[in-house]
Amino acid sequence: MQTNREGLGHLMTTELTKLKKPEAIIFDMDGTLFQTESLLLPAYHKMFDVLREEGLYSGPTPPEERILSSLGMLLSQIWKNVMPEAGEAVHRRADELLLQMEIEGLEAGGTLLYPGVAETLAALHERGVKLFVASNGLKDYIHSIVVVHELKELFDGLYSAGGQGTATKTELLRILLDDHGIKDAWMVGDRSSDVEAGKGNGQTVIGCAYAGFGRQDELKGADVIISAFDELLGLYDNSTGQSQ
Repeated sequence: MQTNREGLGHLMTTELTKLKKPEAIIFDMDGTLFQTESLLLPAYHKMFDVLREEGLYSGPTPPEERILSSLGMLLSQIWKNVMPEAGEAVHRRADELLLQMEIEGLEAGGTLLYPGVAETLAALHERGVKLFVASNGLKDYIHSIVVVHELKELFDGLYSAGGQGTATKTELLRILLDDHGIKDAWMVGDRSSDVEAGKGNGQTVIGCAYAGFGRQDELKGADVIISAFDELLGLYDNSTGQSQ
C-alpha cells in the first residue's frame, strides 16, 4: 500500500536529527512491525463467510477499506466502523472468529514483517536496548505474530489492550512504563493513538509513514517520522544523552 504523508516532509529523518537515547523502544504491531494486510484481509473475508453461514450477518462483506482504515483502534470500535448495523453479540462473535482465522493464517505461513524489521530489532537488542510491544490488539494475536516470526527472544514484554484490559493506548503505555521502571523511551507507531500514547506519557514518538493505513495528518505531533523501519538504527546510534 502507498503511504500518504504529504505536508509532513519537514519532520522526516535527517542525519542531523538528534534524540535523547532511550532505555527502551516500544513498538506498535500492525502497520509498524507487521504487514497486517498480508494476514488480515483473507481472515476478514473468511470471517464474514462464517457470520453469514451462522445467520448472524446478511449481505455482502463490507469494503476492505473499512477495516484497514480502522487499524490501531480497539476491536470494539473497529466493528462499529465496519458493521455499525450489527449488534453487540455479532461484534463479539466477530472478535472470536477473526482471532481464530488470523491465528490459522499465521500458522499456515506466508505473512510478512515490514522490510528490515527482524534485522533492526536484532541490532537494537544487541546494543542493549529493551524492546517491547504495545498494541491495541488481542493478546493471543500479538503473541502468535512474535512467535511465528521468531522475534520472541528479542522482546522484554508484550503488552496488549486484550491482555491488560486497557481502554486507551495511553493507559497501556503507562502500565508498561510503570511495570519496568522506564523513564526514557521511544514510542514507535503508525497511528495517532501511538502519538497520543507517547506524548501523553512524556516520551519521544517516532512515527512510521510506510504502512499508509492512516489519514494524512495521522502522525502530527511525532518527534520524527521515518519512511523505512531500518532508519531506527541510525536514529538510535545518532542519539545522545541530551534531549533534541
